[in-house]
This record gives sequence, structure tokens and C-alpha cells, in this order.
Amino acid sequence: MVFWLEIVAATFATAMLVIPLQIRKFTEKNLVVPDYYKNHVRYVPTSGGLSILLSFYLIALLAMLGVFSTRLTFPEVVAMFVVALYGLFGLLDDLIDVGRATKVVFPPVFTLPIAFVVPQAWIPGIGEVGGYLLFLAAPIYVMVVANLVNMHSGFNGMASGLTSILLAFLLIKSLMTGKGSVILTSAMLGALLAFLYYNWYPSRIFDGNVGAFAMGSMVGISIVLGGFYVSGFVMLIPHTVNFLMYIYWRVMRKLKPNDRKYELVKFGKVRKDRTIEVPNPYTLKWVLPYYFRVTEKQVVLAMYSLTAAFCLVGLLIPY
Repeated sequence: MVFWLEIVAATFATAMLVIPLQIRKFTEKNLVVPDYYKNHVRYVPTSGGLSILLSFYLIALLAMLGVFSTRLTFPEVVAMFVVALYGLFGLLDDLIDVGRATKVVFPPVFTLPIAFVVPQAWIPGIGEVGGYLLFLAAPIYVMVVANLVNMHSGFNGMASGLTSILLAFLLIKSLMTGKGSVILTSAMLGALLAFLYYNWYPSRIFDGNVGAFAMGSMVGISIVLGGFYVSGFVMLIPHTVNFLMYIYWRVMRKLKPNDRKYELVKFGKVRKDRTIEVPNPYTLKWVLPYYFRVTEKQVVLAMYSLTAAFCLVGLLIPY
């Protein structure tokens, strides 16, 4: 068995054992949050990213010790440290809600170590990117990606499934080019696939901000370590569009404060036939349910298809 498949299988098996333990413990301690898109009130354990991180780090550390047929490089060790910082920041956000401004200021600081170990990259129209420009670009890129992943979520299995698709294509790209981090991408992918099993509709556990920031930072790190700045951007176009729709909503809310279309509503509703009712189309996951009668699962599968299509295009882009 090739080493990357061993790592995916190892983290998958580990997470499949760890996640049920967290579900039971968090349920007993009443560390749960409501699942809004169901016909009856459900409360689901949250902060499942802790299990993702535990599984990820256990297998990554075994790879560092040489248990598998390859070892971690120094840039990959630095990347592990950065993912840990993002995960801890996400956990803090779960506990006290650090606010949007803090999510912009601190994450680039967490990512600074990665700027010392990423390779130079070549970008069409710009040329080779290195030195101070790369020192600025890499941390910001990872921070932006982590926040995009955190924002493009909200339905059962959505964030974990979308991120699994992104990491799967980034893993293929790393194997094709010999760039990036095959070990860490494989380890996070295995953990996420196991988590998706429990996070799929109806979810038995949510990832929480600790999960969103950890897996989002791993996507960003996989991109910058491989120098896949352009192809990574293409893969993340749906996430970027979701962010731009949010910006549009914020601007229109300032301009038309009395218009009900732009009022602050964090969650939609579910009809008796399980289709989703939403107040506006200004977030990507709400576009379909705003114009059509679709269920939560149908929306999530549509988001999967959209991201997979852009990932396929990004796979063919050499940069």
C-alpha cells in the first residue's frame, strides 16, 4: 500500500474510534447546540474539531517518528504548529466568541512561521514570487482560506464535505507535481472523511469553530506549501463568491436598513416537507432554497458538486 493511502486509512480509523467517545462525553456534559433545520428540536454535540485534531496529530506524529515509509520534512513540522494555533484559536472562539475583527488581526500572526519555509511560487502576470512579497502573501492566503471555510458552512455535512473535496484534489495535485505536503494533507483528509460520516445528515456532531479553523488552515497550508496559489484560488471560487455575497448583504443593510430583505437573520426555517425556507439569497447555500423547494441534503449535495467542478478545473492549472 502506498504511504499516502496508509496515512488516510490510519487517520480515518483513529477518528472513527475517537469521535463516538467525544459524542458521548459532550452529550453527557450537555455541551450541545441546536440543529435548526429539522422539524423537531435537536441538540447536537459541538466542537468536533477536537477529535479531528487529535486524530490528525496522532498520525502526523507517528509519521514524524518514521512509523510510515516516509518522514515529515521541517516545513511540514512548522505547518503542524500553525494548524495547532488555528485550532486553539477556533476553540477559543467556540468558548467566548472572539468577534470578526479578531479573526482578521490574529490569524495572520499565527501563520507567520509558514512564511519562512514555503517555496517560491510563479504566478502568471506577476512572475516569481519570493522574498518579502511571499512573506506577506503566504500568511494572508492561509488566513483568508481559513475564514472562507469557516463562513461557507451551516448545514449538516457541508463544511466537512466541502473541505474533504478540496483536500482530496489538493492531495492529487501534490502527488502529480511532487509539491506540497502529501503526509499532512492525507492525514487531515482521513480524519475529515471519518468526521463526515458522523457529521452527515442528520448530524451526530458539529465541527465547531475549532474544526472549521483547523481544516481551513490545512487547506491554505496545502496550497502555499505546494505553491498552488492560482489553482487554489480557482478551487475556492465558490467559497469566495459566498464571501462576496456576504459583503454585498452588509453594504445593502447599511444603505437600506428598513428593507426586510437585508435584516439580520442567521438561520432559515424548515417546512413540514423538510424543504428549507430562507429570508434572502445573500449567502451561497441559501440561493437554491430561496428560489426552489429543496431539502437540506439537496442543498449540500449541490454545494459539493459546485466545489468539485471548480476543483477539477484547478487540478488542470499548473500554478
